Amino acid sequence: MDVTIISESSDGGLHPVTSQLIGASSKFGGSVTVLCPGGIGSSEAASKMGVSRVVSLVGDCFENYDCKAWSQELAPLVDSEILISSASHIGRELASSIAALKNIPVVQDIIEIEDGLTIMRPIYSGKAIEKSKINPPCALTLRANSFEPASEGGEADSATVNSGSNISVVVKQALAKASERLDVSEADIIISGGRGMGSPSNFSELNSIADVIGAAVGASRAAVDTWEEIPHEMQVGQTGKTVTPSLYIAVGISGAIQHLAGMRTSKYILAINKDSEAPIFGVADYGIVSTWEDALPILKTELENLISN
Repeated sequence: MDVTIISESSDGGLHPVTSQLIGASSKFGGSVTVLCPGGIGSSEAASKMGVSRVVSLVGDCFENYDCKAWSQELAPLVDSEILISSASHIGRELASSIAALKNIPVVQDIIEIEDGLTIMRPIYSGKAIEKSKINPPCALTLRANSFEPASEGGEADSATVNSGSNISVVVKQALAKASERLDVSEADIIISGGRGMGSPSNFSELNSIADVIGAAVGASRAAVDTWEEIPHEMQVGQTGKTVTPSLYIAVGISGAIQHLAGMRTSKYILAINKDSEAPIFGVADYGIVSTWEDALPILKTELENLISN
């Protein structure tokens, strides 16, 4: 079955998650077309093994993200049985919008694909994994860091589509303090803080450790709801972002079910909390019963030593 992928970009190039989407698409055995909004990362996409064609979409509407405008431009170019995007905020929104325009179903947050049409995804707040068969045509969103990226060495055909749309795009995006950092939904290492941090200013301690290990900084819903300085973009959990990093460090987070639903599939979980009975320790691979004030300076020093060696 043929596949169309909507790429994602970062820092003027192809976001790593796009390579993962391309790698996953090999499960379906057909040709793969990658759509690059704004033309960003098109040459990188063309160099990935398994890609048959890359289409760069250029025009005024692609200068800033707008779901309605992008969907109307992208939908006519999706002529394959399967549409794939990332399970990021933008990817979910675009997949749903395009699926609605084409009157096809959408399956969100897939973490594994078996034998072409069999997929797996977490349900019931991550407490169970659903295994089912998809029925193309359909749209799928795939969770970042769940699939092996495509290798280099491809030579896909390339084309450019100039958008002649008169769609008026007005985008008002608040510049969150975490906007210049890695997105938690795609990071391989995440350090998150909860209300146990005591103050939003204390998140600077998390930022300091994140700088050492190249991590994204996240937050619990309690922290986001309590302090307006902590933007929703940082929230991990059922009503925030679902993450699957190699390492998740939870600091001052008690472990409410809503938060666990968004991070329990992490490969390794380290919890730091002064309450030894905190639910977070029930899912943690490693736990430190301590105040963050005592634990974080030691953790930072040990990480710096580890990296320097």
